[in-house]
Amino acid sequence: QGEKLWDALKISAYVFSTGLLMFTAIVNSASWFMQNITLGNFWQTAWLKFYDWMEGDEWTIFLLGAALVPALAFWGFNGILLVADITGKPTFITRYRIQLGKNDPVDTKKLRQAIYTALGNQFFISLPMLVAMFHIMQWWGNTFSKELPTFQWFLVELSIFTVIEEILFYYSHRLVHHPVLYKHIHKKHHEWTAPIGVVSIYAHPIEHIVSNTLPVITGPMIMGSHIVSISAWFSLALVTTSISHCGYHLPFLPSPEFHDFHHLKFNQCYGVLGVLDYLHGTDRMFRQTKAFERHKVLLGLTPLSESIPEPPKRAE
Repeated sequence: QGEKLWDALKISAYVFSTGLLMFTAIVNSASWFMQNITLGNFWQTAWLKFYDWMEGDEWTIFLLGAALVPALAFWGFNGILLVADITGKPTFITRYRIQLGKNDPVDTKKLRQAIYTALGNQFFISLPMLVAMFHIMQWWGNTFSKELPTFQWFLVELSIFTVIEEILFYYSHRLVHHPVLYKHIHKKHHEWTAPIGVVSIYAHPIEHIVSNTLPVITGPMIMGSHIVSISAWFSLALVTTSISHCGYHLPFLPSPEFHDFHHLKFNQCYGVLGVLDYLHGTDRMFRQTKAFERHKVLLGLTPLSESIPEPPKRAE
C-alpha cells in the first residue's frame, strides 16, 4: 500500500508540475506575443495620443473609460439580444433558448420596465458610485499613468478582480435571499424566472449598490488599477453578466445554465464561478439535473437542449 501511495504521489507530482510548466509557458508566450509582436507598441502609442488629446483631463478620461465604454459594451451586446427577444428572430440565436417556450416572444410591458430600471440604475446609482470611486482612487494615488500596464500584469489583476467579485457577490447575493430582505429588495430581480440579458441590472437600488456594483469596483480600487484596465474589466463584467442572464446557450460563449437555473429555482447557484456554491453545497440540486450536464461551452452548432434534452415529464 505504501509503495502504491508513493507511485501515485510521484505521478500526481509529475502531472501537476508538467501542467504548471505548460501553463506558464503558454501564458508567457501569449503575454510576450501580445506585448511585443501584436501591433508592436500600437496600444501604448494610441494611449499617449489619446491622453495628450484629452490634455490629461483625468475626470473626463475616467468618465469615458469607466462609464461610457462599459455602457456601450452592455447596450451593444444586449441590443442584439433584444432583437431576438422581441421578434423571435434570427433563429440562429433563438434556437439556443434555454427555457423552451419562455420569452417567445418576450412580454413587451415587462421588457420596458426592465429597460427603464436598468437605465435608472446606471445613471442614478452606478454613475454616482463611479464619481466616488474616482475621488477615492485619486486620494490613494494617480491611476492615469502615461505608461500602460503590461499584458502580464493585466492578467494578474483580472484574476484578482474575479476572485474578489466572486466572494463579494456570492455572500451579498445570499444575504438578499434572506426572507426579510428578499421580500423588500431581491424579489424585484426574480420577477424574471426566465431572464434576458438586460435583466442583469434590473434590480432594487440597494441590491444594485451592494450586489451588482460594489463587487465589481472593489478590486480595481484595492489594486489602484490603470483606467484602461478598469475599462476592460467593467466591460467584461457587464457583458459576462448579460450572458449569464441572456436565456440563450450560444456557441463558443460561456454557459449561462448555472445562473439561469438560479432564476428558475431561486435557492441554488448564488455565485458567478460556482466555486463557493460547491464549497457551501448550494449547487447540489443543480448537479443532479440535465442543466448541469449542459453547463459547458458549446463547441458545435447543435443546441444542447437538443443533444441533452430534459427527461419527459411523467403523466399525472
